[in-house]
Amino acid sequence: MNEESIKFLLESVHKGSCSPEDALTKLKDLPFEDLGFARLDHHRALRTGQSEVIFCQGKQPDHIISILNHLGAKAENVLATRLDLENANKILPYFPNAEYDSLARCLLLRPLAEPSIAGKILIMTAGTADLPVAQEAWVTARYMGHEVDTLFDVGVAGIHRLLGQRELMDRAEVLIVVAGMEGALASVVGGLVEQPVIAVPTSVGYGAHFQGLAALLSMLNSCASGIGVVNIDNGFGAASLASAIIRRITRDK
Repeated sequence: MNEESIKFLLESVHKGSCSPEDALTKLKDLPFEDLGFARLDHHRALRTGQSEVIFCQGKQPDHIISILNHLGAKAENVLATRLDLENANKILPYFPNAEYDSLARCLLLRPLAEPSIAGKILIMTAGTADLPVAQEAWVTARYMGHEVDTLFDVGVAGIHRLLGQRELMDRAEVLIVVAGMEGALASVVGGLVEQPVIAVPTSVGYGAHFQGLAALLSMLNSCASGIGVVNIDNGFGAASLASAIIRRITRDK
């Protein structure tokens, strides 16, 4: 539950359209619901502004199905990340309205709603091989209510592909830059814009890229200011941070 839903519930009790007993039933699982194998944080959206998201890697399909059912009973939508195709095929028959993005490895319990939060996020990639991480960020940001632009394959090997996109970059409140290899795109973008830049290193590259460690260290050592760095391949974390920034700066507008 979030602030809007609880406010609506309290107003309904005040107006008499909802009894105190019914309201108590709807609130009884705050702050969490114990399933035995998982404790579902129904209070998270009220506390942090972002609902609980299911991280599926390592979870059994039957556990994911149960969590989806219980979260879905109390939320407008539910996002599950790092869900591989094999497990998705086991889960989807239980949720006919769900949407699965195999590139992002994300499942949405229901179709995405239209963006509801002012302020745009731009997701950029250095190369096409970075698209799975970028798509995870895109799905996450859209799930969280944001309008998202994308700009793919504008890495430093052909820097002219980026330099003609200033207008698109200027329209965004936050930029997410996804890059493997040596991760140089984040530094370039950070030197061109005034907005916050969130850099996402990916585990893409030749030889001694060390599964993304080379890009991670390059981004951490960027000489451009105003860059924040999340973990390797963490498109979800980048979108979550971008969402928090935008919700904070637009809260009182």
